[in-house]
Amino acid sequence: MATIAAAVAAASSAFTSLHLTRATPYTRRHIHTLITSSLSSSSSTEFNITFAPPKPKLNKPEPSLPRNPNSNSDIAELGDQLYIPWIVRDEKGNLTLQSTPPARLLHDMANASTSKKNNKKSKQIASKAATVGPTAEPKYSKAARRFYNENFRDPPQRLSKVLAASGVASRRSSEELIFQGRVTVNGSVCKTPQTKVDPARDVIYVNGNRLPKKLPSKVYLALNKPKGYICSSGEKETKSVMSLFDNFVKSWDKRHPGQPKPRLFTVGRLDVATTGLIIVTNDGEFAHQISHPSSNLSKEYIATIDGEIHKRHLIAISEGTVIDGVHCTPDAVELLPRQPDVPRPRLRIVVHEGRNHEVRELVKNAGLQLRALKRIRIGGFRLPSDLALGKHVELNQANLRALGWKSQKLDEVKT
Repeated sequence: MATIAAAVAAASSAFTSLHLTRATPYTRRHIHTLITSSLSSSSSTEFNITFAPPKPKLNKPEPSLPRNPNSNSDIAELGDQLYIPWIVRDEKGNLTLQSTPPARLLHDMANASTSKKNNKKSKQIASKAATVGPTAEPKYSKAARRFYNENFRDPPQRLSKVLAASGVASRRSSEELIFQGRVTVNGSVCKTPQTKVDPARDVIYVNGNRLPKKLPSKVYLALNKPKGYICSSGEKETKSVMSLFDNFVKSWDKRHPGQPKPRLFTVGRLDVATTGLIIVTNDGEFAHQISHPSSNLSKEYIATIDGEIHKRHLIAISEGTVIDGVHCTPDAVELLPRQPDVPRPRLRIVVHEGRNHEVRELVKNAGLQLRALKRIRIGGFRLPSDLALGKHVELNQANLRALGWKSQKLDEVKT
């Protein structure tokens, strides 16, 4: 034991006199060399220092060596086992001995083990992602793509029509915007209303505002028009029937989220004093087909007359009259039976040409004074009897077919 103590003292004096540059812990060989050189240079006493083989582990835990950074002779002994201390440099730059590894080494070892675990996890995740991979898009034959494009995909439409369907303005106002150079398509100014565009693919700007890619759904409504409203959205000095749909337009976002609000307009017109059935929609193709004379849709009116109606009046109405240079005759004229709650006589008049003020001119030409006029039917669709004035109802597929609509996209209409 005295020999070991002398060797430790010699090693401690050698560490304080030497300037070591290694920052990592020294091995047993390095320590043996330092101790031997220091003993040979400092004293003539020779020591035979050997390292004993590791002692087998015991069942009871081994006591830990206390750490004393300020001591140069921190040596612990367990039986005949000699533990070589760690040689570290303290904050002042002096080399010291300690029985436990330095904290920096333990920290680096912990980080190294954590990085290895993270690398393993990342490799496992990458391997799983590689095995799953994105599914390839299905490929269809040319015949299948042609069938889809012809039956389901909307074909490109005229620029003015797209603007009107998006609610920018009416068809004529949209054409004026295009002629004024206020519309761009894919970054270029377009001044041709007939230009074919696809809102889903083409980038369209109107007055600096981007046009939505998705057009609003088609809307088909039947309105019981009250007296005193005009069928135009451009007149501001008179009440318009469009004001009756303010609540419908305000609640559009809740019923159709993500879609722009539709621009509604009437199919045909009724006089300010005329009440009854009128169709309101945002489908220009539907409105054109229903209102065109080639559709031959009959329209039924109930005319309330001031005074008595005789047979000669009925004959005069059935013979027709000339309107705008064209002789117009009604399809049917009938005197309705008297009702207790209606004191004045009424006529049922059916026309199909639909010229301006046609029914009023027929009654006037017969020498009768018109009290009130109401339209109750267009084609095969009749105004619901329980629909109050100023109220509207959405049309379903059967109603549209009754109106003569022959489009193949009736499935877009919500029943």
